[in-house]
Amino acid sequence: MSSPQADAPRAVIVVSSHVVRGSVGNRAAVFALETLGFPVWAVPTVTLPWHPGHGRATRIVPPDDQFTALMKDLERAPWLGEVAGVLSGYLGSAAQAEAVASLVQAIKAKNPGATYVCDPVIGDNGGLYVPEALATAMRDRLLPIADIATPNRYELEWLCGVKLDDIRAVMAAALDAGPPTMLVTSSPAMMAGGTGNLLLTPNEALLAEHRIIERPPNGLGDLTGAVFLARLLSGQRAAKALQTTTASVFEILARTAKRGADELTLETDAASLSHPMAMVQLRHLTHPGRDRRA
Repeated sequence: MSSPQADAPRAVIVVSSHVVRGSVGNRAAVFALETLGFPVWAVPTVTLPWHPGHGRATRIVPPDDQFTALMKDLERAPWLGEVAGVLSGYLGSAAQAEAVASLVQAIKAKNPGATYVCDPVIGDNGGLYVPEALATAMRDRLLPIADIATPNRYELEWLCGVKLDDIRAVMAAALDAGPPTMLVTSSPAMMAGGTGNLLLTPNEALLAEHRIIERPPNGLGDLTGAVFLARLLSGQRAAKALQTTTASVFEILARTAKRGADELTLETDAASLSHPMAMVQLRHLTHPGRDRRA
């Protein structure tokens, strides 16, 4: 007879973009999760030859009715009990948000302990790079049902409609955003020349910092969400998961930059996912909710 642990759900459904060349979207998330021992069901929301930041790129978006039908198939899958988590990232149309929400609800009905991570991939410091209707669908349909959200600072600014120039403002916005746990990437840092990942849970406010590396390749947010989910599913507590996730992503980023590569070199640096060596400063901050509870 197999042990209860062996029978426990371990699969993760990742719903995001697929590129032919590069390490962004599903290419980054699936590689990370499988490297860390989690079976993945990968759902492409759009297919591209490469990240559009490299130049003109054809977009193949499945018709909304076909995408919805595929997601309904997954809801009825006899293996749905295997699923421990869902990670959604870049969507190809606003209508896809409803299909994602429906799948998440079906999974939670089957496994109430399943974790849904919403990475609202909508923009960066240049503003929104998706249609506003799509960004609105993520905000209004997916964030409210997410256990964890992983926006970057600029996405959180749009979601909350507030400029976030310092850590205090980021924490306040994260508290108001909806999901009980928020991991905000590209957060202002306390160390000079640094950037951070800010984690706000119902009870903790934590900041993991590292030095800024100029002109980073794309895919860091996709990688962060996937690794953080894997750490939590492996049983790490929030603080440890934040520290080891930040160390892995920073180490891969630093090594990629040193090689001069234009895409994250995940296949070369797979060991950094399992056993990161990079030193990351972890700070415990005053939780912004304390003043509100007082």
